[in-house]
Parts: sequence; C-alpha cells; structure tokens
Amino acid sequence: MSDTTIQHQLFINGEFVDARSGATFASVNPATEETICDVASAESADIDAAVAAARAQLGPGSAWQKMKPRDRAKVMWKLADMLSSRAAEIGRIETIDNGKPIFESQFVDVPASAECLYYFAGWSGKVTGETIPIQEGAFTYTLREPLGVIGAITPWNFPLMLAVWKIAPALACGNTVVLKPAENTSLSILKFAEYAREAGLPPGVLNIVPGKGTVAGTALVDHPGVDAIAFTGSTVVGREIMMRAAKSIKKVSLELGGKSPNIVFADADIEAAARGALNAIFYGKGEVCAAGSRLLVEDSIHDALVEKIRDRAAKMVAADPLDPKTRLGAIVSKKQMESVLGYIDKGKSEGATVVAGGARADIGTGKGYFVQPTVFTGVEPSMTIAREEIFGPVLATLRFSDVDDAVKKGNDSLYGLAAAVWTRDVSKAHRVARAIKAGTVWINSYNLYDPALPFGGFKESGFGRDQGRDALDKYTQTKSVWLAL
Repeated sequence: MSDTTIQHQLFINGEFVDARSGATFASVNPATEETICDVASAESADIDAAVAAARAQLGPGSAWQKMKPRDRAKVMWKLADMLSSRAAEIGRIETIDNGKPIFESQFVDVPASAECLYYFAGWSGKVTGETIPIQEGAFTYTLREPLGVIGAITPWNFPLMLAVWKIAPALACGNTVVLKPAENTSLSILKFAEYAREAGLPPGVLNIVPGKGTVAGTALVDHPGVDAIAFTGSTVVGREIMMRAAKSIKKVSLELGGKSPNIVFADADIEAAARGALNAIFYGKGEVCAAGSRLLVEDSIHDALVEKIRDRAAKMVAADPLDPKTRLGAIVSKKQMESVLGYIDKGKSEGATVVAGGARADIGTGKGYFVQPTVFTGVEPSMTIAREEIFGPVLATLRFSDVDDAVKKGNDSLYGLAAAVWTRDVSKAHRVARAIKAGTVWINSYNLYDPALPFGGFKESGFGRDQGRDALDKYTQTKSVWLAL
C-alpha cells in the first residue's frame, strides 16, 4: 500500500494538517512488526483548533446550520455509499493497522459501519419534541436540540465501526464532532474523514485528532468548548473521564469493559452452542468488549461441550491477516500480546487447566503479535481469568448445576455488558435473560448487532447507549416551551 493511499495527518476544519508541534507517533503493523507510517500526534493547541472549527459550524449562518435535516441525511447516505463501494480499500487499511483478518474488516466491520450511517441518516429530521396539553390558557411543547460539540474517544479494537457508532447519531442530531481515535489504530478513521469531505460534509463538522490519551484525550475532555464526551474503552479510563468531565459538568456516556457470561444449558443444541462459543471469544481475536469470555456450562454436558470446543479451537490457526481465509489475526500490539500471555500464565498458576492453545503463536515468519486460541477448564469464579477482562483469545470455562447457579455465577462480575443463553426451553431462555444483569442478552446466538438495536452496559460496563433510537438521547437536550395564551 503506497503512502499516498494512507492518510496520516490530523483532520481539522476539512483539511489534513500536521500537528502544530510537529509531533508524530509510529503506526505499527502488528502482523509484521513493521512501521506503516508516522501519524501526526495532536496536542492541546490542535484540540483547540479542532474545537474552534467544530464550534464555528454551530453558529448562525454556518454551512452546517443552513443545511436542512434532509440534506444532512443525503450527505450521510452518500458517505455510507462510499464506505460500501470502497470496503476493500478502507478494510485493508484497518487490517494492517489493527491486525484483524481482512475477512472481518472488509466484509463485516465496514459494511456494518455503512449500515449505521444509513440508519441514522434516516433519523435526521425525525428527532422531534412533542406538544403537551397541560391546562387551558397555555400552549406547551418541547424541543429536542443538538448538544453542540461532541468529543468522541474511541478504542482500537473496532477503529472504524465504533467511531461511526458515535459520529452517525451525533451528526443526525445536528451536532459537530471532534474525535480522538486510539493511538494504535488511527488510520481507517482518517481515511473515513477523507471520504466524508468528498461526500460533502462541511469543513469543521467532523474533526479527527489522533494522539496520546494522556495528552490529546485529556485536552478534549477538559476543553470548555466541548459540550459532551462519548467514550468507548476501559473502565479505568472511563472512571477518569467521569471525574475530569465533572469539573465542567459535561454530559458523559461510557461504553466500557465486559466479562460476559455465555451460558449453555443441558437442553441446548450442543453443536450450535460450540460454534457460538468459538465465535463469542475468538471473533476479533477476543479483542471485543462484549466477548463471551466466561463460558458457563451445565454439569451434565460440560465434558462433551468442552471436547467440541477444544477440537475446533485446535483447528483455528493464526495466520496472515491479509489472507482472505484467515480467521484469527494478530493481537493489536506487543504490549497487548504480553498482557494476554500474562493472563494465560496467571490462569495456569492459579490452577486452571489449558486444554487448547496457551502460548504465543508463530505463523512462520518469526514476526507478529499472535496468540494461540486458548481454552481453560477447571476455572473457579474467584480466579483472575474469570474476573478480569483479558481482551484476547482466552476462554475461561466454568461449571454450573442449575438455573439459579447459572444466574448467580453469570451475575458474579463487576461488569454487565453482554451475555448469552443457550437452551431449547423458550420459557427458561426468557427467565434467564431477565435475570442476567447485562445490556445485551443473546439467545441461541452471539455477537449479533444491528443499528436499530441499542448497545451498552450495566454496572461498571458503563451507561448510555450506542445504536438504536436510544443513542439519540446522548446527542440531544430537551427544552420546554410554555406560551401563555
């Protein structure tokens, strides 16, 4: 891929520019350990410029304010069309930057990003207030107004898709956006910014400012010109953002970590559950906030199910992410790979048994941050690998005895992002889905998403929702109007 294909500068006020300080950081291909390019690293002065550009498009007479909602929708729809037609280009950029298989980038993540834009384009012009009859002599109603400048901070596991999850509803509601992508994976969203400009999005409406979280991210959260922060990332960083945002009473939404229980009852379709369990933990290399990293299996089928999962995991081979046949790519960075391997060592030392994987993978090049798909059995709820988010291809398998035990163990977590229930008993499925404290519960499936369906967490997995009608609440504020007649 030539350097001319990759955007590596900041995107501020419709232009690609260097950081004012000239600072850069290296973007490394995790499959080859080679530097792709040096990316401009935003600092406080760059955040100031981006916020100023975003605020200018909120003023009377600006191009964004003069656009009718249906014209905003047309721009978003055109941008979605561009994503769809250029999935190979932007998907390849995401794969070399993140390490995920091209199959996922090109054929899953990019199309899902386009669908999100199509969906929220349809909401533009439909975010309305209501008339509320209160008493004679009064005409009372509400208005739903945009918040203003949205500061978005997004992670490295789904660099394009999770950014679009925030950009699309924010724009549909008439806001402007300053987005700081993860330092590890800034390239695909910078390419998206190029598409947005070509699609006709006015300068300043969308600004992309890669940089260090402690520098660019902190400056964005602290900035007095930013009206709200929409964050996806770790619970530790989410907690810090809440504290910093409190100083200026910014509206905050947080989609944080997870340790999601994938519960399989004895009356489930075992073949389907085995396939689902692998998809739940090994899709995206396990670098998925909603990953089914805790597999809870009813005693009577435990051994049979584990055997199927073990055999399938053994056949999953880490390989070149650019190969269309690859289904397990590279961990995003050396630091993250070492963290995952450290958790594997911790699981072994605490007494769990490795039945598949358990080590770094070698794809034959001697390079790359690859980890074997790993399955543990004999895991107890108190073990580290059952409690902490690993963010890698590591499955912790636990036993349960009955429905009450499954629910108790499923809810035994600080997190509450997602869960799944596998059973042929429809009544049981609904009872357990209600009892599990999680923002999403799949039944006889896993990792299914749609732009119309809200996604977010309970407990320390955060608050606020991406996707669906609920996402509009994050990007609007309600004004009540009382007219005395």
